[in-house]
Parts: sequence; C-alpha cells; structure tokens
Amino acid sequence: MKSLYLVAAVTAALALAALYFDSQSPVVAAAADSASTPAYTNAAYAPQPGRRPSVEEMTALGRTMFFDPSLSGSGKQSCATCHSPDHAFGPPNDLSVQLGGKEMKTVGTRAVPSLRYGQNVPPFSEHFHDDDGDDSIDAGPTGGRTWDGRADSAHDQARIPLLSAHEMANTDAAEVVAKLKRAAYAAQFKATFGETIFDNTDRAFQAALMALEVFQESPADFYPYTSKYDAYLRKQTTLSAQELRGLELFNEPTKGNCASCHLSEILPNGAFPQFTDYGLIAVGVPRNKKIPANADPRYYDFGLCGPERTDFKDKLEYCGLFKTPTLRNIALRQTFFHNGVFHTLQEVMEFYVQRDTNPEKWYPRNRDGSVRKFDDLLPEHFSNVNMEPPFDRKPGDKPALNDAEIKDVIAFLKTLTDGYKPEVKQ
Repeated sequence: MKSLYLVAAVTAALALAALYFDSQSPVVAAAADSASTPAYTNAAYAPQPGRRPSVEEMTALGRTMFFDPSLSGSGKQSCATCHSPDHAFGPPNDLSVQLGGKEMKTVGTRAVPSLRYGQNVPPFSEHFHDDDGDDSIDAGPTGGRTWDGRADSAHDQARIPLLSAHEMANTDAAEVVAKLKRAAYAAQFKATFGETIFDNTDRAFQAALMALEVFQESPADFYPYTSKYDAYLRKQTTLSAQELRGLELFNEPTKGNCASCHLSEILPNGAFPQFTDYGLIAVGVPRNKKIPANADPRYYDFGLCGPERTDFKDKLEYCGLFKTPTLRNIALRQTFFHNGVFHTLQEVMEFYVQRDTNPEKWYPRNRDGSVRKFDDLLPEHFSNVNMEPPFDRKPGDKPALNDAEIKDVIAFLKTLTDGYKPEVKQ
C-alpha cells in the first residue's frame, strides 16, 4: 500500500514563495518567525514595505478572496459557490457538473471535488515509490490535484478555476488583479503583501494564489479530523455493530477491498488515515449523458491522457485513469466519480460490486443487443480498467457484497463525516 506522503503545509507555502518573491522585495512570503506578526483589524491596514506577512494574515486574506464572487467574470461565482464549506468544500447540489462562465450558463465537464484533506497530496509522479525505503515497488501514477493530477499544489490548482472559461472565466491574470485592486479588501491585500504589490501584475497574481493556497492549508477548515471514525481511533467513542461490520467489509480484500486504495488505518508514524492513496485508477464508470460535451460522440474525457491534461496524450496506458478521491465526508456528496454520473452512495456501491456481474444495469446496449461495457472509453483502453476485487467477477457470478453488506459499508462511510462530537463522560 502507498502510505501518506507527509509534507508540512507551511513549509510548502514557503518553498513556493521563494520561487516568486526575493527576500529584498516588498512582497515576501511568510517566514517561520513571522507567526508572531500581529493580525490587522480593518482600521489598521497600512502599507508596510518590506514586511513579512504572517501565515495568519495570508489565511485571512485567502478566506476573504475564497468567498468573493466579484473575482469571477460573471460577478456571481466565488470559489465557495462550488466548494461549499457546508459540504466539506464540495458542491452544494446534485448537479453532475456545475455552471459557470461569464453569464453563469456554461456547463463544465467534470464533477467538483472536495478540497478537504488535500494537505498531504504529493506532487504528481509517474513512478511513485512508498516512503518505507523499498524503492523496488513502483506504485505508478500518483499525486497531484484535480481529477487528472495536473496541479502539483493548491497554489497551482487555484489558478485553474480563476481562468477557466466554464468556471470563474477571467480572461487572464491581469483581469483578476484589476478586480483585486477594486475589491473592498484591496487595502488588506496591500497590508499583507506590501504597498507596491499591485505595481507588478505577475507578482500580484502569484500573491493572490499564495493567499488562496495558505487558506486551504488551514487545519480547522480543511483537515479538522472531527469525524466519528477519528473519535473512534482516539478511543473517545465506539462504533455501532453495523458500522463495525461495514469497516470489516471495507477492509476485507475479498469483499469490498476499498482499503486497497482508500487507506483506513493509522500509519506507523501515527498519522490518521486520509482514505486515499493519492493514486490514479481506471474503474470504467458509465458515460454521463447529462454532460453536454458528451453529446458529441467524438468527445471523451480520458483523465490522465487528456483532454484537460496534454503532457500524456500519447500514453494510451494512462487513458481512463483518474485520481482516487478521499472518502472523508463522502456522505455529504450528491455527485460521485469524475463525471458525476451517480448521485447516491447506494448507486456507487452497487456499481462497484455489480459492474462485472450485471453490466447490463450500468451500460447501454449495442444494436445487436450486446452490452457496450466501458462506454466512456475506447476499446484500446479497456485493458487499463481495474480488475482487482470486487471487479474480479463475470456475468452470472455472485456480487462481492449483498444488499445487507452494502448497507453496512454505507453506515461505516457515514462515520467519516466531520463535525461529530463525542459524548463527554461525567
């Protein structure tokens, strides 16, 4: 199994800052000794050339920007519109893909992922080696953010929706910076990064991305570890009989086998599980006809080999591979998989165990009546699709989980929702 690729959030932010800002510039990223810099009140914003903004200041600025719809081309869409804090920073509705663009009428092509528990995501690597010292095990494509792993950090990821035509729809970085100059918090921006920050568009845009990144490393918001399962791991509560059965099925290699990709145990270093191995995998989900782009029979979303990502467009062995998402807060979601084709956990679980035993339930039929399995891939990509349990069956076989067992697994998955408060013993 791949273990967590642990990185220090603040250290990562500092390393990125060093790429964009030199130490003599009025724009200097947070330093380790800057945490003592006092936070500013609204009345106290003042230009301080050469100062070092603290993590707290960048977090506060990033939070303000995250909820600001004026940064979009429509003036109606903020980051939080699609990444709702009430839904673990995922979509607040059951739309397969979200609306955006200049008039909020442009339909996207992929489901919106949750932004929670991304603090340990490693940069993308084609050949990922576990950190246990055994370099002989190549886990294959791993890491990166977005469904195809093309952004190596929250900093890089934040750029995508700001400039995407079907999301916040800014023409370029200069348009974003112009809006920041006009924003009600422009003084806060200058107080954080220096009075002259807006004199250089590129630096101002990078500073904005930095603030958004540091905000997304805020533990209380993005990785609180407050689920019932976390309390169970801390021995603060117990799981019900059904939840325990679900956990056992989740971990059992011959049953759910979920933990093979969605790691569920505390690591040797004491880190709590993230419920993902950060890998990319093809599971052959059905084509979603609700996505307008899919009306074109020539259009395919192949994930790692394109079309959004272009550096691996000629690697057929990567077609159909998408990031394994964390299952933390999965019960808050109403859309699942990269194309949002399913809308309940029941559907997801049934697909996993019946994809190969009852393919006619999930895929369309050809004119001759045969089932067109893996209809969102081309035949030359079929060999990329995962065939490990529970996908190790054929038509007529018994599914790996029955209806009662599926309910048990779902009961366990609900223990991964943050916000649980264990009873305090008197």
